[in-house]
Formats: sequence, structure tokens, C-alpha cells
Amino acid sequence: MVTLVRTRIKTRANSRSTTRISSREDRIVNGIVYVACALVAVVCVFPLLFVVAASITPYGEVLRNGGYIVIPRAITFDAYRELLADPAIPRALSVTAFITVVGTALNMLLTTLMAYPLSRRDLPGRSAVLLIALFTTVFGAGMIPTYLIVKATGLLDTVWAMIVPGAVSVFNVLIMKTFFEGIPDELVDAARIDGAGELRILVQVILPLSVPVMLTLGLFYGVSHWNEFFQAILYVRDPDLQPLQVVVRNLLARSQATENADAVLPLVTVQMAAVVVAAIPMIAVYPFVQKHFQKGVLLGSVKG
Repeated sequence: MVTLVRTRIKTRANSRSTTRISSREDRIVNGIVYVACALVAVVCVFPLLFVVAASITPYGEVLRNGGYIVIPRAITFDAYRELLADPAIPRALSVTAFITVVGTALNMLLTTLMAYPLSRRDLPGRSAVLLIALFTTVFGAGMIPTYLIVKATGLLDTVWAMIVPGAVSVFNVLIMKTFFEGIPDELVDAARIDGAGELRILVQVILPLSVPVMLTLGLFYGVSHWNEFFQAILYVRDPDLQPLQVVVRNLLARSQATENADAVLPLVTVQMAAVVVAAIPMIAVYPFVQKHFQKGVLLGSVKG
């Protein structure tokens, strides 16, 4: 009996010692992780803080600080007033807003209408359609054939040239298809028993359960349209139809090409203000969809 008691005491002591060691190791690991995350956060946030600070700081103070400033001592919004006084910026903002809203709506509509049928395992020819879709991700038509198609369809020098050629992303279709496949078949079968058609099942059953993946892909498409640049310089020559990113690029190019040093210096703060105007909408939207964004990516990539 005494031997048994001593054995239990030793076991408990060893268990407590192991717990203490494990707890100490966990604290060390957590400390290292927190420090690493803090360093990564500083590296990511510093460029943004620098751009914002430079855009609202008088350029003389920026020069006195060696060209780098994070916390401004004096604040001025002259750069933003000068930027918005240029008629090209508000016009480019309206073009970019139209591309983002209409383009994202069209993207989500076509992606949903393609992903839902492909998520039904009893669809005839499903494998062939998936194979064709995957083939386009490996072998693209190329820049010149795509340009010729856009030209032949009369989309050159229109806002639709920046929307229609990329109306459907096969990658996003696969994510949405995989998410739809994770929805229990019993819900779909119950709706069919109640007499619901496929369109009604999609609208009233599938989509309400697919908010995470819808917001995730909507963010993907929205950011892509907001940052539209390549298709704009390829298909659009009309200055009135150029999106914001192209106008900002032209502003930077003009400031770098000028030979007058007095004209270069004031444009630096205007450049920073243009960068802030171009980036702030997406930065403002992301926190509201972050939770659904993470959930949608995980569920759409793991299930199936």
C-alpha cells in the first residue's frame, strides 16, 4: 500500500514537472511568434504609413527629414485638393467605380451560373466541361488572338473591353463549385420534393448558404477590377475612358519625365496622394469581409 502511494506521488510530481516545462516552452514559442508577427506587421504597415504621411505633409518638411517621414508634424491637404482639381482624376474614379461594380456583378452572375451545374454530379457531360475549362488555364489564346477578338467584337475603346474578356475566372469557378459540393444533398432533395426547380433551388437554398464564398470571390473580382491596368492600356486609347490606375501611372510618368526640378518637387506629394486615393477603397472594404473571406477560401479549397 505504501509503495503504491509513493508511486502515485512520484507520478503526479513528474506530471507537474512535465506540465511546467511544457508551459515554459509554450510561452517561449508564443513569444517568438508574437515578435515575428509584430515585425511582419511593421514591414507591411510602414510603406502605407509613409505614403499617407508624405501625402499630407508639406514637401519642405519631407525634405528636412531626408525624404522619409511617418508621423507628420504639420498637415496639409493641398496635394489632395490639387489632385481632385484635375478633371482626369474624378473621371477616372467614375470609370473605375463603374468597372468594379458592373464587372463584379457580371463576374459573380456568370461564375455562379457555371459553378452550380458543375457541382451537380449527375450533370451529363460534366467531366468534359470541366476538362475544357481546366484546359484554358494551362493553354491560353495569347495576347494577339485575344486583341483580335476584342477588336472584331467592337469592344475597343469601350469600358466593356475591361470587363467582358475576363468575365469568368476558371479558378474562381472551381472554388465556388467545390463549396457548392459541400452543401448537403438532403437540402437540395427536400427542395425538389417540394416542387422547386433548379433556379429556385439555387436562389433560395444554395446562395443563402454560400455567403462566405460569394463575398470571397466578390472581393477577388472587385480588387482585380479596381486595379485594372493591363487591359486598359491594351484596349482603350480614349483618355476619357482610362481607369484610375492608368491615370495615376501617367501622373507618375509625367513627373519623372519633366526636366524642371521646381515642377518635380511639388508633384511628389501629389503622387503619394494619388496612391492613397487609388488604394484606400479596397483597404476600407477588406475589414468588413475579412471573416467571410477566410472562411470562404478554406471551405472552397478543402472540401470535395
